[in-house]
Amino acid sequence: MVVLNKIYTRTGDAGETALGDGSRRPKHDARVTAYGTVDETNAVIGVARLHADGDVDTALARIQNDLFDLGADLCRPEMDKDADAEYPPLRMAQEQVDRLEAEIDVMNKVLEPLRSFILPGGSGLAAHLHIARTVSRRAERLATELATVEAVNPVAVKYLNRLSDWCFVAARMANDNGKADVLWVPGANR
Repeated sequence: MVVLNKIYTRTGDAGETALGDGSRRPKHDARVTAYGTVDETNAVIGVARLHADGDVDTALARIQNDLFDLGADLCRPEMDKDADAEYPPLRMAQEQVDRLEAEIDVMNKVLEPLRSFILPGGSGLAAHLHIARTVSRRAERLATELATVEAVNPVAVKYLNRLSDWCFVAARMANDNGKADVLWVPGANR
């Protein structure tokens, strides 16, 4: 359990932060940047929830919890030492990716196939989901960049990839099941 009695600790004042294993890294380190962008994704989804209700809000709440799991996964380096850890590190599981895929399939069944690219926007919920989509894509890019120099749970990367897809499809649903999507008109302003 986490207990936070004091929010500021002054331990990061010199530009370093602690990872999940207690080691310290610069705040601009690739691992810190990756899980920081996952946190940013979570915050954007929190704003999207202001416009959501019912099943969408429930799904977004679950996704926010998953994103905390993902941040915990990314902040814990050296996956090869998981078995020796005093406390088993929290790692993303394939079931979390599978759930996103199943939800995408259900949402996609009611949508007309796209015949044009769409512009981010439409309803308030759709616009915020498009922001969440792009921030999760950035988190994915940063996680894959990190994976070129350090071990990263491949399921964490898959989750970010599916999440951006989920946000795209959910944004279309929020635009009257795609009927109110804002279509791109190539060269419209020439």
